Amino acid sequence: MDRHDETGPDEAARRRTARVLANAAEVDLAALWGAWPDQPEIEFVRGPESGLVMAQGRIGGTGDRFNVGEATVSRATVVARGFGPETVGTAYVLGSHPEHAGLAAIFDALLAGDARQRVLDEVIVPLERAQVERDARSRADARSTVVDFFTVARENSGPDFGLEEEDDE
Repeated sequence: MDRHDETGPDEAARRRTARVLANAAEVDLAALWGAWPDQPEIEFVRGPESGLVMAQGRIGGTGDRFNVGEATVSRATVVARGFGPETVGTAYVLGSHPEHAGLAAIFDALLAGDARQRVLDEVIVPLERAQVERDARSRADARSTVVDFFTVARENSGPDFGLEEEDDE
């Protein structure tokens, strides 16, 4: 079985594709897989299944670890056979979305084989572009609701409680 190399320069590319597949809409992945010609034989080795993981944080980002809480995660591992060498794909998706994890694992397996460039061109790049545009719209919407408190402070010279100073003469 051919496995992804998770060390060296390919690690960043692997993280990028895993992030794009995990952040994609399940309906988009299903449509892309449904339209994929010459689908290889897919065998699910693990899952798709959902479970809990413990999320950890670090004090100040670099200090001691502490448990933040639990998060639901779906995962799947598949083997793709039929075109080129047998390849393995794995995916983890935040939330209880086993079908999404299964579809992401299928594309991850295709990325490990002869269809890599095709998956990059027809799946990863379009999904990533749509995600970047969606995130930019969300940031623009959030920025449109920002209040400039300095302007508010300049317009109001301070609290006026209706109290007048009394002279002690």
